[in-house]
Amino acid sequence: MRFRATVENVQTFHRVVSSLEKMSKRCMIKLNETTMRIICLPGDSGVQLWSSIRIEHIFTDYRIQSNNNNEITFEISSEPLLAALKSALSSPEVVLKLTKKNDHATWSFEIAISSTSGSRMNIVHDVRVAVQRPADVARMKEPLCPEPDVHVVLPPLKALRTVLERKAKLSDVVAIRCNKRGCLKLAIETEVVGVETTWDGCTHPNMDDNEHGSQSQKPADMHDDQDPEAFASVLLPVKALIRFMNCHVVSTTTIAGLCQGFCVIMYVYIGEMQDAGGVLTFYIPAISDGDDD
Repeated sequence: MRFRATVENVQTFHRVVSSLEKMSKRCMIKLNETTMRIICLPGDSGVQLWSSIRIEHIFTDYRIQSNNNNEITFEISSEPLLAALKSALSSPEVVLKLTKKNDHATWSFEIAISSTSGSRMNIVHDVRVAVQRPADVARMKEPLCPEPDVHVVLPPLKALRTVLERKAKLSDVVAIRCNKRGCLKLAIETEVVGVETTWDGCTHPNMDDNEHGSQSQKPADMHDDQDPEAFASVLLPVKALIRFMNCHVVSTTTIAGLCQGFCVIMYVYIGEMQDAGGVLTFYIPAISDGDDD
């Protein structure tokens, strides 16, 4: 198998890895001729990431070859990958290769730098990877979720994170609620305190799940007769939601899909929604309150 490419958009690649590194120490990278998929399987928090990024949004001079329909999948540690990308942020040229060194597969970053005398040199930053067998890759399945009861375009994630960090001092659990009128609420309710923050006028988008890679168990019109004033509600771990909010470094638009009592699906767009370079899809499982239908 062979892989070689120039990393044209180092900053975006760095931001994507930075947003997932807080959530998972290891991830899967699945490459083919048109798409790079980054997958983080559920850890202690149960949060999963299934992302799809167009090759041309990150790479140029892209070449890939394998006996598996020109597809290569490997597991990689997110921390050393982030370090390699950070060291390449100011480089005029970064060439990325899949190589083998000391009997170990590596993703090798050849990073061009300028010396104090003005001459150009390359430094090599190797990140060890574990190439996956096609049969093992085929067993990885995206979560199968109910059709969301409601979708909403979230306020800027950085602002939401500030609100959540305050609420984290009061409770480990937060309720996220939304209706089709575009009213979004984040609420903390304990035996001694109740705090709710409300955003009105949020956009309620029309969504086609097939465009975003999410797996639905119900037809798209399942909730068309839902009362627009009725709220869907999901209880989430505050820490898991705050970790997700690290995506503010990459997000221009984020859409939340609420599956009542089951999960929240977050679609984080890379670039403008109409011409996004990719979508990061996060699945955040709900905490049961014992009252769900």
